[in-house]
Amino acid sequence: MNNLFLNNSVRFLALVLLQVLVLNHLNLFGYLNPMVYIVWVVLFPIRKNKSSLLILSFLLGLSIDFFSDSGGINAAATIFIAFIRLPLLKIVLKKTDFDYLLFNLRAVSFGKAFLFITILTFIHHFIIFSLTYFSLNSFLTIISNTILTSIITIIISILGIILFTKKK
Repeated sequence: MNNLFLNNSVRFLALVLLQVLVLNHLNLFGYLNPMVYIVWVVLFPIRKNKSSLLILSFLLGLSIDFFSDSGGINAAATIFIAFIRLPLLKIVLKKTDFDYLLFNLRAVSFGKAFLFITILTFIHHFIIFSLTYFSLNSFLTIISNTILTSIITIIISILGIILFTKKK
């Protein structure tokens, strides 16, 4: 239990620092900014209670907002994907609640894990860009930024998960 808490705490801090110090200053092609801090929400243990996930996800998004001066947009998007994570996982994996006690993303087939990460990333980024532009006149810009930034984020996130997590 203590090891799990330590792993999640280190992952939280490392992803916030990576996002704030490196990725927020990396604008690929002038406007693409990968947002890999959402990997923390994806990898948070299922067996923990949902309220701690929501509170910690809010703090994660708020930390990014604080350093990015984005006014709560990241907190809103992060708490939303934390809220829909378990129902989405049930849809993607098509299992009963009992199977989630021993859940590990690396133990799931690559296709299902990829689909899960992709859906969460697209939802997160769509919320981010919708709140950033907040206009129907910018709908094509919102969609294009969502798609392009999500592709970059998914690639970096999956590589990070493969490299930095244990397969059980």
